[in-house]
Amino acid sequence: MDIVVWLRSVGLERYEPAFRDNEIDETVLPNLTAEDLKDLGVSVVGHRRKLLDAIAALRTDAGTKAPSSDAVTTSSAPRVSPEDRAERRQVTVMFSDLVGSTALSARMDPEDLRAVISAYQKCVAETVGRFGGFVAKYMGDGVLVYFGYPQAHEDDAERAVRAGLELVAAIDRLKTRVRLQTRVGIATGLVVVGDLVGSGVSQEQAIVGETPNLAARLQSIAEPDSVVIAEETRKLLGNLFELKDLGPNELRGIVGPVRAWAALRASSVEGRFEAMHASGLTALVGREEELELLLRRWSRAKSGEGQVVLLSGEAGIGKSRLTAALLERLTGEPHTRLRDFCSPQHTDSAFYPIIGQMERAAGFAHDDTAQAKLDKLDAMLAQSSTSTQHAALFADMLSLPDAIPRSNWSRSSVGKRPWRRLLPRWQL
Repeated sequence: MDIVVWLRSVGLERYEPAFRDNEIDETVLPNLTAEDLKDLGVSVVGHRRKLLDAIAALRTDAGTKAPSSDAVTTSSAPRVSPEDRAERRQVTVMFSDLVGSTALSARMDPEDLRAVISAYQKCVAETVGRFGGFVAKYMGDGVLVYFGYPQAHEDDAERAVRAGLELVAAIDRLKTRVRLQTRVGIATGLVVVGDLVGSGVSQEQAIVGETPNLAARLQSIAEPDSVVIAEETRKLLGNLFELKDLGPNELRGIVGPVRAWAALRASSVEGRFEAMHASGLTALVGREEELELLLRRWSRAKSGEGQVVLLSGEAGIGKSRLTAALLERLTGEPHTRLRDFCSPQHTDSAFYPIIGQMERAAGFAHDDTAQAKLDKLDAMLAQSSTSTQHAALFADMLSLPDAIPRSNWSRSSVGKRPWRRLLPRWQL
């Protein structure tokens, strides 16, 4: 049994380094107890419970008696097949490398160096994990990460770039004996992935294709604390990011010049749909009935009868395109449009859609100072029906609590009313 695949099946692949470093294999795994998991660094109670449930399922499948009362005897954890078939699929590959590791090894004690590299690897695993990345292999001070395997998403290229930018910032914030920097290379392409090579704790899922090599070569030309992406990855991003064209580059082991781009930051584009269709929209086909339904509901709304319409469907089926067609039909009619965008990378922020909308409405720029953002927020709220005494609440929600407040702002109101009672009052 592959321990990595087993951890992935319960959604806890973040603990792979701990299991590998402590030589936990298929013979040791069924006998782990709650205390053992604590020693492995599984400090979250929910994670321990989930692992114990899955371990109990392994014992049940093997027909053995559970040696400890720490584990329960039932589990809904998915069973892992002993065989894993290789697949041909499109994958976005990230290669992250620690800058200056050779120089560090020359001047640091080996134990201290091991602690630094371990902190770096843990930071990489935690960061990419939040964006759906799968740590495939640790290669000394380098880390190979897949986006699109084992689970594919419609936005794997976007996830990879966001993870790379976040990783650069996270490494810079690491508290270690020396300041660390990283380089990140990202490439997208067709590969064959899933073949098992090796055995025991050294077993890994190999990936065959040019994409991993290209990601590693792009990493080698990246400046410290920067993310470099391939042309195929850029094509999948639209205008979601601000990019710097690095021109064609000769890369070792790659035939012909390769055009590369440096990802600077996420763009301020209003929404993902606009970013992916910057060159214009294609004709809307086969949605006449749905469009007519929306227009009928709009007519009722104009007469004072409030309406709510839910558009639901698989990704890429044309939900956003349909709403764009509706807006085209309403161009000559007076209306106010409010657009909020959720994000799978911000599920821990309940007000992320509102925050994003307010930042766009106020015109925040990435290089604005806190005071400049306050000026823009003040100007935006002056045009709305929001009471100025509550403006400090919005400043706090936009992470501007330390900036100098306006004289007519009342910070004494902070915390006295829940957000859900204040937000409906904000209208542009």
